Amino acid sequence: MFYTGRCSNIKELQINEEIREGEVRLIDSDGAQLGIVPVRKALEIAYEKKLDLVNVAPNAKPPVCRIMDYGKYKYELAKKEKEARKNQKVINVKEIRLTPSIETHDLHVKAKRAMEFLQSGDKVKVSIRFRGRELGHTDIGKEVLDKFTNLVSESGSVEKEPKFEGKSMVMYFGPKSE
Repeated sequence: MFYTGRCSNIKELQINEEIREGEVRLIDSDGAQLGIVPVRKALEIAYEKKLDLVNVAPNAKPPVCRIMDYGKYKYELAKKEKEARKNQKVINVKEIRLTPSIETHDLHVKAKRAMEFLQSGDKVKVSIRFRGRELGHTDIGKEVLDKFTNLVSESGSVEKEPKFEGKSMVMYFGPKSE
């Protein structure tokens, strides 16, 4: 039952003979406090129970040690960490590019695609690129973005209003919170 190996992804704790303190505050395997005892006596108690002595609070005065099955403890920590990673949702930003002279049907197709992204939990960046003389008619681009906003309003909401980034007008949508 005595653990001697190391695991790199878990915070390193001192166990058994690695504990170099003279006295430690000892906590039994069932959580009962046994008071301040010499390390040798704490190790003897742990060995009698066929468990490990683990320094859980090395910065305390005196350090706090607990009698436990270190392998089981390590496994439980790894399991909790894996569960936490599994529950994390990664939010991607998908980009949809439009032009100021986009046709109605094409706008509907792009809006439908944006709604799919929003419903799957992603954010959507909509950009309209202006070329040449189109830069003199940015109001047309604003109208296109307004139409686009109306089309996707049931699946997403505007996170950032339209603004210029270089020769493009950019707007961000986020999924509707329910």
